Amino acid sequence: MSRPLFAGIPEQEEAKRLLAAALAEGPAHAYLFHGPRGVGKGSLAVAFAAELLGESERVRRRTHPDLYVLEPLGDQIRIDAIRELRHDLHMRPFEASRRVYLVLGADLMNDEAADALLKDLEEPPDYAVIVLVAAQLARLPETIRSRCQPVPFRRLSQRALEEHVAARRPDLPREELAAAARLAAGRLDRAERLLDSQAAARRSELVELARSVYLDERFDAAAAARVIVAAARKAGTRASEQDAEGAEGTTRELEQRAKRVARGAEREEILEALDLLAGWYRDLLSVAVGAGRAALNSDKLAVLEVDAGRIGADQAVRAVEAVADSRRAFELNLNPTLALDALLTRLRRELGRVAAGNSAT
Repeated sequence: MSRPLFAGIPEQEEAKRLLAAALAEGPAHAYLFHGPRGVGKGSLAVAFAAELLGESERVRRRTHPDLYVLEPLGDQIRIDAIRELRHDLHMRPFEASRRVYLVLGADLMNDEAADALLKDLEEPPDYAVIVLVAAQLARLPETIRSRCQPVPFRRLSQRALEEHVAARRPDLPREELAAAARLAAGRLDRAERLLDSQAAARRSELVELARSVYLDERFDAAAAARVIVAAARKAGTRASEQDAEGAEGTTRELEQRAKRVARGAEREEILEALDLLAGWYRDLLSVAVGAGRAALNSDKLAVLEVDAGRIGADQAVRAVEAVADSRRAFELNLNPTLALDALLTRLRRELGRVAAGNSAT
């Protein structure tokens, strides 16, 4: 049976069972929480740490002296951060009987950082419990994975997301609640974004951009790419400004930190934009083949039905493939403006133009 502390984290029963057993029988020296983003890995890691250290409130606030939390700065975890963790790792506990190390975004360690951490995963101090949290398991070297107890996570159900959205926004009409839960695609973090008014406006803007590819006779791929990149840069600026509050270091260190944080936020914003574009074209395909009930954008079903009649299933398939190819390429850190320009040009070519006289609904 799941321990009460885990009750606030939806679903993930297998992960909770494994961790409850670890608490009852004694923890392993290292764990690897892996699965999609936004499904509760980080929250359960903190809850697990609270149980291991015997104090919830200070762990939740990250002020317990025997808790060490490492997060990516921007789009990577670099070797300097791992060196600091390794130095701390050889300090004995201050208050509790053990020390707990949470490495969030562990799949963003660069090669040097992963190699450095491996040395302590092989022979950790007996009082240390290391928890790696990763969204993309394949990015971690096998040598790291093989030295950790795996704890798998899965996408959340539609029901769990609807309950979460309803609790956060009890004022939402049923149709909007269901649409937000569908668009979240199994992720709590995306559900939270969709409840934000700015994120909702961003979604509307991207839907219109996705439609303009096949509706606008004067569609300009380069201009559309610049719109997405400009929004990403705004997100990067906001993230770096928020991170700067309370940050310490030399002027040069702070400048480098700001650049890394901004770069990471820009990357996330562009990936989110690609996911929204892909979702729209998948919905067009679903509607075109008579499976409209599966559409993520269920609140825009009437628009999807009109548009699916204009471009057809074959073109929708090619559009989905184009966005998927672009997303994979973007993981290689290609220039975002050039990558998006290439994607939107390809989408325009694949979808073609609607007949003269058709206009956006």
